[in-house]
Amino acid sequence: MRILVDGDACPKPIKQVIFRTAKREQIETIVVANSFLQLPLSPLIRLVVVTAGLDEADKYIVEQVLENDLVITNDLPLADLVVAKGAWALSSYGKLFTTGNIKEVVAIRNLMAQLRDEQKINGGPPPFSSLQLQNFTNQLQQLIVKARN
Repeated sequence: MRILVDGDACPKPIKQVIFRTAKREQIETIVVANSFLQLPLSPLIRLVVVTAGLDEADKYIVEQVLENDLVITNDLPLADLVVAKGAWALSSYGKLFTTGNIKEVVAIRNLMAQLRDEQKINGGPPPFSSLQLQNFTNQLQQLIVKARN
């Protein structure tokens, strides 16, 4: 198992949890971003900077992801692609995407986008909270245990 992080949109507190976990559990972690990000010094953690452009980080992640890797992303189309390749996908809110739920989650996302476009609803997700950080941390640890058994 490796951890691949969609780094540009990943909240800093989530990245900190990922980095601590990677070091403690000795898991290779690859952060993919469109620009330089400051990472802790560790042979387990590396940054891949992709060329600027729409979905370039996503394309790189899809090309590199292997079965049983874990991808951290809030990008639902990316989550759909990596789940189809047999990888795990986890949002920064602690939501695990699986073959059993990803199609429904993407359909709901598309419906909500359409409603926002038609101005029938407004707004987006709530601000990031400590409860979401705890949910993410718990789910990450559970996935690591599951992957190792």
